[in-house]
Amino acid sequence: MIATQPTNKELSLGFLGVGWIGRNRMEAILDHTNAKVTAIAEPNSENSDAALKSAKNAILKTSAEELFSEEDLDGIVIATPSAMHAEQSMQALKSGKAVFCQKPLGRTAEEVKQVVEASREADKLLAVDLSYRYTKAFKAVYDTIQKGEIGDVFAVDLKFHNAYGPDKEWFYDIKRSGGGCVMDLGIHLVDLALWSLDFPEISDVRSQLYHKGQKLTSFEEHVEDFASVSITSEKEQVINLECSWHVSAGKDAIIEATFYGTKGGASFRNINGSFYDFNAEKYQGTQTETLVTPPDEWSGRAGVVWVENMIKNNRFDEKSATEFIKTAKVIDRIYGR
Repeated sequence: MIATQPTNKELSLGFLGVGWIGRNRMEAILDHTNAKVTAIAEPNSENSDAALKSAKNAILKTSAEELFSEEDLDGIVIATPSAMHAEQSMQALKSGKAVFCQKPLGRTAEEVKQVVEASREADKLLAVDLSYRYTKAFKAVYDTIQKGEIGDVFAVDLKFHNAYGPDKEWFYDIKRSGGGCVMDLGIHLVDLALWSLDFPEISDVRSQLYHKGQKLTSFEEHVEDFASVSITSEKEQVINLECSWHVSAGKDAIIEATFYGTKGGASFRNINGSFYDFNAEKYQGTQTETLVTPPDEWSGRAGVVWVENMIKNNRFDEKSATEFIKTAKVIDRIYGR
């Protein structure tokens, strides 16, 4: 179950894009909050028909613009291809709606800054679906670090290998995606690391990007399907990231974030190649303590938290907005932008 606090206020939401991810977030919000889905914009009739089974009273809109102009909406959930995220988020914010957007919020740090500024000007809440923050397993690791239980963290190892890779063609075009496996997978883990370390200033970023085993020298024809990245903070903390699509991982996926501190270590890992099941462990010397094991229904929890935060205070959040920009700047540096 998704742990939430009951609320009495009913919010009215619009959904822009109701493919698998959009519907998953919709169902979680409907199941665990008092929000209602008032309007949906989705060009694919199969997707919209499936969404209407959950949101039976929602009205279908013919375009994003028609959705944005719906006066009764408090917020809009955006789950469209990456190239649309920044512009659609800005339009929604300018129309007076709060926004919950799939990652990446923008293809570049400049796009992310523009969305943040639109949120500031509209004074409406902006959130991004950085979903792994909301797993019980990673929250246990985060709390362990924040409480100082493993001492001062000096090194982080991040891995996200996906044996399949995306099935949509636009992911492989940097103009539409903003990047390859780093933008798709690595961004989640970079966010987890920076968040856990209280978003330190970054002094150095070095990256090796590959396509089908060959080092990429330009993005004109391909994006990276394998990346090895080293990030160093001003505190001399080192963050090592590996991520890939279509790799021979021996399983569906490898997803890990391990933190090494002066008093011990802590790790967030997927189990048996699963994209959904995670455990958390704490280490001291050769000893392992299990902190969290499955089950955990987490995949829509970030959207639920966004709705809860809207009810509490549907206004611009400087702290989270600054974090979005800092992460986007690191991603830009990985790509040499």
